[in-house]
Amino acid sequence: MNINLKNKITMSKIVTILFSLLFNAVTGALLGAAVGLSPLTGAIGMNIVSGVIGGALPAGTLREGVLTEIWTGELVKSLRAGLEGTWLDGVPDSSSVVNNDVIHLVDVGVDPDVLINNTTYPITLQELKDGDISISLDKFQTKVTPITDDELYALSYDKIARVKESHANAINDSKFAKSAHALCANEDTATTPVLTTTGSRDEKTGRLKLTISDVIRMKAALDKLKVPTTNRRLVLCPDHVNDLLETEQNFKEQYNINRGEGKVGRMYGFDIYEHTNNPLYTTAGKKKAVGVTASTGEFQCSFAFYTPRVFKATGSTKMYWSPAENDPEYQRNKINFRHYFICMFKKADAGVVMASGYQAAAAAGGTDEEESA
Repeated sequence: MNINLKNKITMSKIVTILFSLLFNAVTGALLGAAVGLSPLTGAIGMNIVSGVIGGALPAGTLREGVLTEIWTGELVKSLRAGLEGTWLDGVPDSSSVVNNDVIHLVDVGVDPDVLINNTTYPITLQELKDGDISISLDKFQTKVTPITDDELYALSYDKIARVKESHANAINDSKFAKSAHALCANEDTATTPVLTTTGSRDEKTGRLKLTISDVIRMKAALDKLKVPTTNRRLVLCPDHVNDLLETEQNFKEQYNINRGEGKVGRMYGFDIYEHTNNPLYTTAGKKKAVGVTASTGEFQCSFAFYTPRVFKATGSTKMYWSPAENDPEYQRNKINFRHYFICMFKKADAGVVMASGYQAAAAAGGTDEEESA
């Protein structure tokens, strides 16, 4: 744990203890006066009784051993830092209009008469009488991690800090996967184009590789939708990044220079990023659900979008902590987090998807062309 965090936790403990003493003193003084004792006697007596029974200190003080509000704040910092330099960094943030982990579409500039593509996951929609639509933010919950008292107090490293970092990473991974899924169309339509790669066939997988001409086709699709030429963002899956690295020297040079800065290049009006968990598409061009595994001929896609037509919003974050004294059998502390977040189009008419084409292996004695035919 760093020095600043230690100081912050120490100061918070001091404040909560002083608050508890003051609360006990005031309560004791009032009770003492009610039964005919002096206020001073009542105040001192209440603090003595509270110290003996340990019941007067509020949740989160030294008696419980862990200040949940401090660690919740540290997790929030980690989640914010996890967005920096990524393809979600710079997407308009509407967190300020979130209320009770619900956001109203009119508050983020959405025309309430426009149907939002909400098939990515079961978003709770509620239409109000004035035509507004409210959306519940997605809830991300980590599984419970046990921490024994021995680990908490006897180890040479800060176990809670390491667990917090692990939970923050897991939540961020899920947020990115959900966001990428939400920004990819279910299937090809006039306003949500889903294109297919046209490059050479990978002999091992049958996947058709991404070419620079395919990137130009993505640009042309956005042009056709009359999407402004600025603020276009292209998020490539690893397969497509590798395809361009094999064939495009200019992209390779940019990738080597910018690899550690989030954005890995710029080409044909796109700010280009890489993401390892883009959605899967079937051979029929249909988007698969989040978290499912790929079948034969199914690969991750790449996608592009116009950032002003997208929004993200962050809601509440809460740490759940169960102390070891509540688990006498195993003497384990338990910890997990709950976090609310959403990212989606304001209107699904400013994005394009590039799915990988598939060509099965040719039959014995035949050719790829014959099999494709």
